[in-house]
Amino acid sequence: MTIKDAQKTIDEWIKTKGVRYFNELTNMALLTEEVGEVARLIARKYGEQSFKKSEQDNDLANEFADVLFVLICLANQTGVDLTEALKQNLEKKTLRNGSRHLNNPKLK
Repeated sequence: MTIKDAQKTIDEWIKTKGVRYFNELTNMALLTEEVGEVARLIARKYGEQSFKKSEQDNDLANEFADVLFVLICLANQTGVDLTEALKQNLEKKTLRNGSRHLNNPKLK
Protein backbone atom coordinates (compact mmCIF):
# COMPACT_ATOMS: atom_id res chain seq x y z
CA MET A 1 0.00 0.00 0.00
CA THR A 2 1.38 3.42 -0.92
CA ILE A 3 1.03 6.44 1.33
CA LYS A 4 -1.52 7.86 -1.10
CA ASP A 5 -3.46 4.57 -0.93
CA ALA A 6 -3.33 4.68 2.86
CA GLN A 7 -4.70 8.22 2.93
CA LYS A 8 -7.58 7.20 0.65
CA THR A 9 -8.27 3.94 2.51
CA ILE A 10 -8.39 5.67 5.90
CA ASP A 11 -10.61 8.42 4.53
CA GLU A 12 -13.04 5.79 3.23
CA TRP A 13 -12.90 3.89 6.53
CA ILE A 14 -13.62 7.03 8.55
CA LYS A 15 -16.59 7.89 6.35
CA THR A 16 -18.09 4.38 6.44
CA LYS A 17 -17.10 2.96 9.83
CA GLY A 18 -16.00 5.91 11.91
CA VAL A 19 -18.96 8.18 11.04
CA ARG A 20 -16.73 11.28 10.77
CA TYR A 21 -13.28 12.55 11.68
CA PHE A 22 -12.72 13.74 15.24
CA ASN A 23 -11.80 17.41 15.15
CA GLU A 24 -8.16 18.32 14.63
CA LEU A 25 -7.51 19.16 18.29
CA THR A 26 -8.94 15.82 19.42
CA ASN A 27 -6.84 13.99 16.84
CA MET A 28 -3.74 15.91 17.93
CA ALA A 29 -4.36 14.76 21.50
CA LEU A 30 -4.88 11.19 20.26
CA LEU A 31 -1.64 11.36 18.25
CA THR A 32 0.23 12.48 21.34
CA GLU A 33 -1.32 9.63 23.32
CA GLU A 34 -0.36 7.06 20.67
CA VAL A 35 3.22 8.36 20.45
CA GLY A 36 3.37 8.06 24.24
CA GLU A 37 2.37 4.41 23.95
CA VAL A 38 5.20 3.84 21.46
CA ALA A 39 7.63 5.57 23.82
CA ARG A 40 6.45 3.49 26.77
CA LEU A 41 6.91 0.25 24.85
CA ILE A 42 10.35 1.20 23.53
CA ALA A 43 11.47 2.26 27.03
CA ARG A 44 10.56 -1.19 28.29
CA LYS A 45 11.73 -3.26 25.33
CA TYR A 46 15.01 -1.44 24.59
CA GLY A 47 15.57 0.71 27.67
CA GLU A 48 16.06 -0.01 31.33
CA GLN A 49 12.41 -0.16 32.39
CA SER A 50 10.75 -3.52 32.91
CA PHE A 51 7.35 -4.59 31.65
CA LYS A 52 4.31 -4.80 33.88
CA LYS A 53 2.43 -8.06 33.43
CA SER A 54 -0.38 -6.20 31.66
CA GLU A 55 2.07 -4.67 29.14
CA GLN A 56 3.92 -7.78 28.01
CA ASP A 57 1.59 -8.49 25.09
CA ASN A 58 1.93 -5.00 23.57
CA ASP A 59 3.09 -5.08 19.98
CA LEU A 60 5.38 -2.35 18.65
CA ALA A 61 4.13 -2.76 15.07
CA ASN A 62 0.56 -2.26 16.23
CA GLU A 63 1.53 0.83 18.21
CA PHE A 64 3.34 2.30 15.19
CA ALA A 65 0.23 1.60 13.10
CA ASP A 66 -1.91 3.48 15.65
CA VAL A 67 0.40 6.50 15.31
CA LEU A 68 0.31 6.29 11.52
CA PHE A 69 -3.49 6.01 11.47
CA VAL A 70 -4.00 9.19 13.51
CA LEU A 71 -1.26 11.04 11.60
CA ILE A 72 -2.97 10.16 8.32
CA CYS A 73 -6.30 11.31 9.74
CA LEU A 74 -4.75 14.69 10.57
CA ALA A 75 -3.15 14.92 7.13
CA ASN A 76 -6.48 14.16 5.46
CA GLN A 77 -8.30 16.72 7.59
CA THR A 78 -5.78 19.47 6.86
CA GLY A 79 -5.39 18.73 3.15
CA VAL A 80 -1.80 17.49 3.34
CA ASP A 81 -0.63 15.06 0.65
CA LEU A 82 1.82 13.00 2.71
CA THR A 83 3.52 11.53 -0.38
CA GLU A 84 4.40 15.00 -1.65
CA ALA A 85 5.23 16.27 1.84
CA LEU A 86 7.65 13.39 2.45
CA LYS A 87 9.26 13.87 -0.97
CA GLN A 88 9.82 17.58 -0.29
CA ASN A 89 11.08 16.85 3.23
CA LEU A 90 13.66 14.35 1.95
CA GLU A 91 14.83 16.87 -0.66
CA LYS A 92 15.23 19.49 2.09
CA LYS A 93 17.15 17.07 4.30
CA THR A 94 19.41 16.07 1.41
CA LEU A 95 20.27 19.69 0.62
CA ARG A 96 20.77 20.62 4.27
CA ASN A 97 22.38 17.46 5.62
CA GLY A 98 23.53 15.54 2.56
CA SER A 99 27.06 14.94 3.85
CA ARG A 100 26.90 16.27 7.40
CA HIS A 101 26.46 12.89 9.04
CA LEU A 102 29.09 11.22 6.84
CA ASN A 103 31.75 13.33 8.58
CA ASN A 104 30.45 12.84 12.12
CA PRO A 105 33.05 10.88 14.11
CA LYS A 106 30.37 10.00 16.69
CA LEU A 107 28.66 7.83 14.10
CA LYS A 108 31.74 5.84 13.06
